[in-house]
Amino acid sequence: MDYKQKSLEMHKKYHGKLEVKSKFPVTNKQELSIAYTPGVAAVSKLLANHPELVREYSFKHNTIAVVSDGSAVLGLGNIGPLGALPVMEGKAVLFKEFAGVDAVPLVLNTQDPDEIIAIVKSVAPTFAGINLEDISAPRCFYIEEKLKKELDIPVFHDDQHGTAIVVLAGLINALKLVNKRIENIKIVISGTGAAGVAIARLLKKFGAKNIIMVDSKGVVNNNREDLPDYKLQLLNTIGFVDNNIRTLAEALQGADVFIGVSVAGIVTEEMVKSMNKDAIVFAMANPVPEIMPELALHAGAAIVATGRSDYPNQINNVLAFPGIFRGAIDHGVSQITDDMKLRAAEALAALIKEPRKDYIIPDAFDKRVVKAVSATIQ
Repeated sequence: MDYKQKSLEMHKKYHGKLEVKSKFPVTNKQELSIAYTPGVAAVSKLLANHPELVREYSFKHNTIAVVSDGSAVLGLGNIGPLGALPVMEGKAVLFKEFAGVDAVPLVLNTQDPDEIIAIVKSVAPTFAGINLEDISAPRCFYIEEKLKKELDIPVFHDDQHGTAIVVLAGLINALKLVNKRIENIKIVISGTGAAGVAIARLLKKFGAKNIIMVDSKGVVNNNREDLPDYKLQLLNTIGFVDNNIRTLAEALQGADVFIGVSVAGIVTEEMVKSMNKDAIVFAMANPVPEIMPELALHAGAAIVATGRSDYPNQINNVLAFPGIFRGAIDHGVSQITDDMKLRAAEALAALIKEPRKDYIIPDAFDKRVVKAVSATIQ
């Protein structure tokens, strides 16, 4: 199937993927008077005087905002708010279909971090949570941290934390299969954007001790004089890095795990062959991974995962974000903490009772997933 052509046809036919529906009918004057004026004045007065009741009497009860500035959309880059809109609509569909969460896409015609923060703060009274999406690094770190401090509802940047949770879940099961422990292995992460940074931080929290980060210019280490502040902070997070290692090829020598959230085709079979026995390769660049799975397996990788649905072991954020917000809403959570993310990853991994090399992570349509993840967010 030509998915791109089918998607164009569907979006044109239906004018997008979302609509607004009333929860009860307005078919006569009596129903109109209850839904709107004069009856609604009683609800307005109640909430003005008792704001703590807003979730009981409004759609804030189950509604989040999916917010993007269009600066880092899928693998398409900075294509702006209109380019981002279909993706945010799609995200809203997934929230509803997988977790019953109502989500409203909000694409912003600004890429100024402080303007984004101000806009989100202004609309926040409407929503039970904020899902930030497709906002480029390093601005996404600043925006999320600021909003988390200034809002009393959960703020979650899925490109960072959703990815990190699912990667960790898959890695937990992959390490079981090759009989290795996270504190004893060497991990190489290619990509220092939102996903790469969050993955490194979460793996460190889970016990990883040897993490090497690689960007487009080589290994991130103390010999580099071009590092922005967030990469310097990342170095402090991951700890010691051998300053003599400069390239991805050098970093992968003797590595146990490769995690790619970067660009297509940068890993060769020779690089995989240079890794330790029973190497684990998560090549997640989309739509073309850092190395194609069949090449990685041919080169000796024991376990391979990608971001694609046409290969086994898809690392898919839909395994995380619906359950994260379902749990946050149901349990009245105002902050999604690192401990919650770790528990969510462990819960995802635990759904696979007997991991196999081609089955280390649940399928996106596994109905157990949302329940398992949401239970950890409290």
